[in-house]
Amino acid sequence: MSVTRPTPTGRESPLGEDEIIVTKTDPRGRITYANEVFLRVSVLTWKDAIGAPHSLVRHPAMPRCVFELMWKTIQSGGEFFGYVLNLATNGDHYWVFAHVTPSFGPDGAVLGFHSNRRKPEPKQVASVSALYRDLLAVEQREEDRKRGQQMGAAALAAMLAEKEMSYDRFAFAL
Repeated sequence: MSVTRPTPTGRESPLGEDEIIVTKTDPRGRITYANEVFLRVSVLTWKDAIGAPHSLVRHPAMPRCVFELMWKTIQSGGEFFGYVLNLATNGDHYWVFAHVTPSFGPDGAVLGFHSNRRKPEPKQVASVSALYRDLLAVEQREEDRKRGQQMGAAALAAMLAEKEMSYDRFAFAL
């Protein structure tokens, strides 16, 4: 069964303070494991989730340049910490603080990725929301989506350079 991208409702999907969302993907970002919390919050069935691209829960208000940074980080063997706005299949949204790491085989090759996500504090969401709105506006000024993502990435890099910190340090400073 294929899941269609819903229209955002503006409602927040319930994620408990002590709950942890866990997913694993293959190297291309296709879901190979999803815990019950992920399935419930994203309103997916196991059948719909497994094998689907993780971008299935990408919210249209989430700047692409943040995902670009995440992919560059994890594909090079690093770990990524960051805030992500996701979209459940019923149109509700949910914010998470994500920790994404590569999973390595015995030969050192990346076999896939593992992500743990928890609910961020409301003040963290408020702070990062303002940045993400600005980055999304930069991305959307360009007619070409790829060019928009590049411009968003440049704006994010400039903001981090001005603050003299990495994105991870910025994420933990919120």
